[in-house]
Amino acid sequence: MSKVARLYYEQELNQSQIAAQLYLSQSTVSRLLKRAQKEQIIRILIQTPPGTFPELEAQLLRSYPLKDVIVVDCAHPQNPVREIGAAAAHYVETTLNQREIIGISSWSSTLLTMVDAMHPLTRETEAQVIQVLGGMGHPDAEAHAVRLTGRLATLVNGRSKFLPAPGVVGSAESVRVLQDDQFTNEVLALFDNVTLALVGIGAIEPSDLLARSGNVFSPDELAILKAHGAVGDLCLRFFDQNGQPVVTDLNDRVIGIRLEQLKQVPRAVGIAGGTDKVAAIRGALCGGWINVLITDKFTAEKLL
Repeated sequence: MSKVARLYYEQELNQSQIAAQLYLSQSTVSRLLKRAQKEQIIRILIQTPPGTFPELEAQLLRSYPLKDVIVVDCAHPQNPVREIGAAAAHYVETTLNQREIIGISSWSSTLLTMVDAMHPLTRETEAQVIQVLGGMGHPDAEAHAVRLTGRLATLVNGRSKFLPAPGVVGSAESVRVLQDDQFTNEVLALFDNVTLALVGIGAIEPSDLLARSGNVFSPDELAILKAHGAVGDLCLRFFDQNGQPVVTDLNDRVIGIRLEQLKQVPRAVGIAGGTDKVAAIRGALCGGWINVLITDKFTAEKLL
């Protein structure tokens, strides 16, 4: 039994070669290898690479309705954007499917970091990259939203589809007018076909990038959302600590993917971290609005 184990694991012979060398049947070799493991003649030790956290990931998978979790190391719990962005870039590069329809949010510094960290794919993908939240706003900030969609499309050898509308408008009537526009309507109609969504998770207070874009609610409007229990948002669709949608008239002024549509995406990837985002990320997970999470180790620990 020990000799069979050494030939298999140390000399890397396959089972048929061992069977021929020792004049045994292949089924006997297989049984001896299984018995060697059972009797601890063979002990398999899997070394965890530095900077990876399989136990944390497994705990999160058990705690929330997730398909996959990636937890990354970071030096600063307050600002893990660079590390999370790099991990998200690697995730997209290695898991992108042929003819993927990618929905990407606007106004996320973490998603910008992801795109900046990505390497161009060398294979043809026939992918489409769709802006799932209105990307028009202040010219300085709008360039970031355009870069997100356009640059990602270039990196994956795909085609880009921009949503030619602001993320937030002044009234529900303005939303209806914009939805009647042919070019806006064409993009909105694609939301139900998205197969991979890449979204940031926002805290109740808007990020600097979102604030600069002008696609924000006023302090009084944010106070209304807080009074209704809002803790965070996905594409400016707000939810409470249990993940339940916060229903106010403000929701009718957003031009972007709805939570119900996001929930139907086969891979809806939430890319976020930092201690200020814990409540928002937990709410998104409890609601089941995302099914893949990429975050940092400090945030992951606080989510458990």
